[in-house]
This record gives sequence, C-alpha cells and structure tokens, in this order.
Amino acid sequence: MKKLLVALCALALMVLPLFAQGGAETAVDDSKPITIEFWTHEDAARQALEEKYIAEYTAQHPNVTINVTRQSAEKLRELIQTAFAAGQGPTFFNLPIENEYQYIEAGRVAPADYKTLGFDNAKDLISSYADGMIDAVVYDGDVYGLPLETTNWSIFLNKKVFRDAGLDPETDYPKTWEEMVEVSKKIVLRDGDIITRRGFDFRYSYELTYFVPMVEQLGGSLDAEKGCVNEEAWVKALQFMKEWGPSGNNLGNPTLTAARKLFNKDNNDIAMANTGLYQEARILSDNPDFYNSGEWMVVPYPVFEDAVNDVAGCFYGHFYMVNADASKEEQKVAWDIIKYFLLTEGHAEEYLTNVGLIQPTNALMNSETYKNMPYSDVFSGDFARSHIVYYEKGASAIQSAINTAIKSVMLQGVEPKDAYNTLQTAVMEILED
Repeated sequence: MKKLLVALCALALMVLPLFAQGGAETAVDDSKPITIEFWTHEDAARQALEEKYIAEYTAQHPNVTINVTRQSAEKLRELIQTAFAAGQGPTFFNLPIENEYQYIEAGRVAPADYKTLGFDNAKDLISSYADGMIDAVVYDGDVYGLPLETTNWSIFLNKKVFRDAGLDPETDYPKTWEEMVEVSKKIVLRDGDIITRRGFDFRYSYELTYFVPMVEQLGGSLDAEKGCVNEEAWVKALQFMKEWGPSGNNLGNPTLTAARKLFNKDNNDIAMANTGLYQEARILSDNPDFYNSGEWMVVPYPVFEDAVNDVAGCFYGHFYMVNADASKEEQKVAWDIIKYFLLTEGHAEEYLTNVGLIQPTNALMNSETYKNMPYSDVFSGDFARSHIVYYEKGASAIQSAINTAIKSVMLQGVEPKDAYNTLQTAVMEILED
C-alpha cells in the first residue's frame, strides 16, 4: 500500500506541471480531424502575416483545417449577421465592437477558454491588457473576445498636395473643423460640379466613430436610454455636414471613393484622410516610395472652434470571438488558434510593425516597438482625449440611422432639424425594440 501511495505521489508530481497555466490542460486534441471556419475583413498586410501563422499552426496540428473567408469590412458585417440568423455562423470571426456586442448580449458567442489561452481566469486575462481596453467584451464577469486591434483615427496628411495648393503642411494643417473647411476650399479641384481633388473627406458609414465625437464636442451625446441627447448639438453637427456636401461648399460626398483608399496612391486626389495607425503599414505595402518619401504626416483630430468638450475620434476594437454554437472541440481549437495568433511571443510586435495594428497588452503599449512607430505620439495623444465607440444596444442599427440622417442633409436637401427629428425617432424605436 505504501509503495502504491509513493507511486501515486510521483505520478501526481509528474502530472501537476501539465495542468499549470499554458500546460497540457490547454492543449488541443490532435487525434481527430477538425475544420475551423475563420471569417475576417480584408487587409493585404495582415493576410500575409495570418497566412504565415496559419501555416505554422496547421504544421503543428496537422489534423486541423482552417478555412478563411475574407470580405470587405462592410460586406463582412452583413454576411455574419445573415449567417448567425440562419444558425450557420463561422467558428470564429472578428468585427468592430459596435457590430459584435449584440452577439455577446444575445448569447451567440462563447466566453473565453481561459486555460486554453494560458490564463487562470477572467481577472488574470484582463490584467494583462491596458486599463479599459477590453472592458467592452467583459459581460457578467466573463471575457468574450480578444482584441485583434484597438484603433483610433487621426488625420493623415499628404504634404505634396498641400504645397501644390500653396499651403505649408507644417503650419497650415487644420486644428478645427472650421479650419478644415477653409483649408479644403483652397485644395479642392472640380470639373464643373464634379470633385476631382478633395482636401479631406469623412469615413461615411462609420458615424459612431467620427460623427458622434463631433456631436460630443458641441455638448451632445448618444445615450442607450435617451437616444440623441441635446438637439442643438446634433442639429449643428448635421448643419456642418450639409454645408460640407454637394448642396453647400461641395467639399466631399458619401458617393465618392473613400479618402483613405486614395491616400496611399499619392496621385493628387486627396490631401487628408482620417484613419488609424494601420494605414502606415498599408502605405508601405501599397506605395513604398511614398512611405519612404517623408511626404506624409499625421496630425491630431480636429475640434470645433466653440467646442465645449475636447474629444477626439472614438477608438474601437476588432475582437476575435468564438461561435457559441460550435462544438466544444471546435471552440477549444478556435481559442487555441486565437492564442497562437495574438499571444505567441513576438506576434503582437509583428502585427504592429507589419500591419500597424495595436493589440493593447501592457507589454506592447510600454514597448520601444510601439514608441518607435511613426507618429505614435499623435495617436497616443488622441487616445488620451477619446473614449470607446458606442457599442451598446442597437449600435449597428443606430449607426445606420445616423448615416441615413447625414446622407439626407448632404444629398437630399433635408433640413438638419428635420433630419434630427427623424433620427431621434428612429433611434428611440431601436432602443425601445
């Protein structure tokens, strides 16, 4: 009996380390084939990195097949919504948090598998990230996603276009929205009424990220119970958009090619675009000569001259989430893949330097790698005066309603006050549904 106890103790000592954080308890079962469906948005630089990671992972786990579906960000939102409605969602996916949160609330995504990810519990996982950066995916004490990226937008500026318009990019860049109008008037070129060169234009269809902060600068807000708070602020912001569009100063238009897509081409079509740190990697990939030319810079997010709040564009997150309807084995493998993508040593630095994506772990945010990224100080400054995008009840539908309101004043001649009234009615219906 004594020998048996000694043998059992010896066995326990051998097994115990395997159940420590990151040990065999976290390992996936490699004994049977398993197929994982992974859906994500298009990004050439990130795709190259993820294809490398997928090849490495499947080499280590030859029983695992990872099918990847890549779509534009807008199309992906629609596909995932349709797929989940039909009970055929992907095994894991990523979307902006304002589009994802509804899946947490509805119980459609699974809480994190802490042991597979290498953590003891939710608190342990949360403490490894910068304060507040993953609060949006914490629900009833559990964590429901890991950040592929946490992103804010500042203003990218093409120095050559500024100089071509007789402006000094170092001193004449706009600090206020009113200055943005005046600078854009000097830069814009038209063929009749058709704009051929813009000074700047907005990220239409991402109104929660760029437009709601403009409203907040004027003293308004978006509230999960009261809707569009402070009519005066909303009407003034909508009036600004009306004057920006074709029936006003004709400086921009939701129907034109997205400014951030033109910016990389460096072909005199756009002077400024609001976009994230990831744009740097895309410039390097699309147009290395422009990237290395020193002919671009990043400047802070503007405010209105009479702003009552100094608010920059909202930051948002794309979070990897796992389908709660997937089998337990599929869920475990999905979290293991996410762990390999995001938490393997050196991968966060590769996402940052190769793709420009910030995974806000304490380690990365305090690293020299982050501090050495071009204009990271500008993004850090705008982070400090921003907050996470509205992601609560009805976020996706509310964003669509705001987009409709903006297009109505810009393209259909609707008066801003009338657009506000229609918007507030629509938002309250969404919130009360």
